Formats: sequence, C-alpha cells, structure tokens
Amino acid sequence: MSLRMIARLGNPVLLRPADPIDPDLVGAKDFQRLVDDMIETMMEAPGVGLAAPQVHESIRLFVMDPGDRDDSDVGLEILVNPRLSVPEDGDYLSLWEGCLSIPGLRGETLRHAAVDVDYLDRNGEPRRRRFEGFAAAVVQHEYDHLDGVLFLKRMPDLSLLAFDDQYARWFQDCGS
Repeated sequence: MSLRMIARLGNPVLLRPADPIDPDLVGAKDFQRLVDDMIETMMEAPGVGLAAPQVHESIRLFVMDPGDRDDSDVGLEILVNPRLSVPEDGDYLSLWEGCLSIPGLRGETLRHAAVDVDYLDRNGEPRRRRFEGFAAAVVQHEYDHLDGVLFLKRMPDLSLLAFDDQYARWFQDCGS
C-alpha cells in the first residue's frame, strides 16, 4: 500500500464526472491496490471519506469511514458504481463540511438526512444500504465528487465559508 497524492481545488479531475467501473475489473489486483491505497490515504490525511477523482483516478469509487462521529454502525465502506436515491419523506440536515481537496476551509451545507445507496462492494457483490445522519452527509459529499461537484456548490450562503481556525473560533460551538 502507498499514499496517493490528493488533487486540490483547481485540478480539472475534480470537476468532471467520473467513469463507471467495469464490474469484471473489481477483483483485479490493480483495482484492489487502488482501494487499499485510498483507505490508507484517507486515514493518514485524516479524513472520513475519499473519492477516486481526489487521487487522480476518474472512476466511480469512494471509500468512507465516518468513525464515531454519530450513533450509526457505519464503519469502513467501499462503494463501487454507487447509485444514490433520497427517501420521499426525507428531512434535511445542516452541517459544516471540509474536504481533503480544499484544505483549511469549511463551509455550512444542507444535505439530505438519509440516503439509500445501491453499489458494489470491493468484492463486486451488489449491496443496498440506507445511510443516515453524518454518514449520509459523507456519502453525499463523496458521491458529489464522482459527479464533479465540490461541497462549495452545496453551500446556500457563501458567507458561511471559513478557514478552519476561524470556524473553531466562531462557529464550532454555535450549534449548527
């Protein structure tokens, strides 16, 4: 395993839709190495999610591990060719997001409180799972990367964009 270079804001790989992965290639050694590298890179950064375009691979793959940031049972997940849907009666949640491709900045976004995702796991097996709360926000953030969308586009109010130190000083404990 090895750490991958993370693409930063301004790199065109972050702005274009990623290509689907041929399911027959999921078991290939190179693909499995990429997954392992992405997990290691995400953990080292540290982050809670990482999409393949962020490591200069324009394919529909992301890894996530929201950890203990909410009460869900979501641990390390590998999502290949995910398809996201939103429950019809869905609520929204407002939260501050950061991004490994936009280091040092945070912004308040509005996300669906729950999402359903159909995907292949790292072994190519089809899965369907509902993610809620913080884990749902992570899924949406990483899914956006696969469509060439950065969290800045999900901000309803750009005045709520802050450097990390200013976020910690002024916003972190204000309840949003």
